Amino acid sequence: MPFVVNYRLDRPMTTAFVLGGGGVLGAVEVGMLKALFERGITPELVLGTSVGALNGALVAGDPTPAVIDRLVELWREAGQTREVYGERPLKTVRRAVSTRTHIYSASFLKNRLRDELGDATFEDLPVRFQVCAASIERAAEHWFDTGPVVDAVVASAAVPGLLPPARVGDEHYLDGGIVNSIPLGRAVLLGATRVFVLQVGRIDRPLTVPTKPWQVARVSFEIARRHRFHRELAEVRELHPDVEVHVLPAAGTSARDDSLFAYRDFSRVVDKIDATYAATLAHLDAGPTESGAP
Repeated sequence: MPFVVNYRLDRPMTTAFVLGGGGVLGAVEVGMLKALFERGITPELVLGTSVGALNGALVAGDPTPAVIDRLVELWREAGQTREVYGERPLKTVRRAVSTRTHIYSASFLKNRLRDELGDATFEDLPVRFQVCAASIERAAEHWFDTGPVVDAVVASAAVPGLLPPARVGDEHYLDGGIVNSIPLGRAVLLGATRVFVLQVGRIDRPLTVPTKPWQVARVSFEIARRHRFHRELAEVRELHPDVEVHVLPAAGTSARDDSLFAYRDFSRVVDKIDATYAATLAHLDAGPTESGAP
């Protein structure tokens, strides 16, 4: 359930939007963004991981309500064209056999991002923006904050097994969700005093003991991502009591979204956006609450 930590209005605010990973469920972040902009809440800092890096890049490039229409169209188009994960099964099998590392091409994602962002660099953006990816060579969390934005977002969204490792400079990267799926701590480290966490709803969903091989990897990843987020949230409460943290509610998601092939199901993205928009508006309009637990 959504909650707020240590709400205070007696100091200048540096507002950060933290956009977490979550594949197709990243559509819910658009609903959250729509509600935030409608209530006049805009960021001075945007941090993104995986699909959150994609959504965040557009917001950092256009931190106005106008960006919502672009995001909705981007997600609607993904559902209609099925270009991201919509290739014919035989083609994906051939790619898996030839590459031995992935089954989809990253070319559509990269080209679509270039349509939206062109050759923009982090230095060009009107809002400070950083993107998290996992460095293979250094086995480490890496934060992009300079250079071409598109390359960084593609690196952050390189889902293992689905998309190829992304090369940027002399290193190769995989999905940032491996190392920091919801980077709350990074926002506080960079000086944010008010943080809006845009997460996709999985942190609230109970986990069950896996009964199928593919469920083992999913449950293991969920334990790791949730553990880090809740640890960082507890640290913010203890070490930075003046920082205001809003964890926004995701709506329209369910256990159905955790099934084996849900990653390529874009059929309900607009419904998810609309449901989360309504839930986030209600959350924001409810006003500050005392700190609590999910």
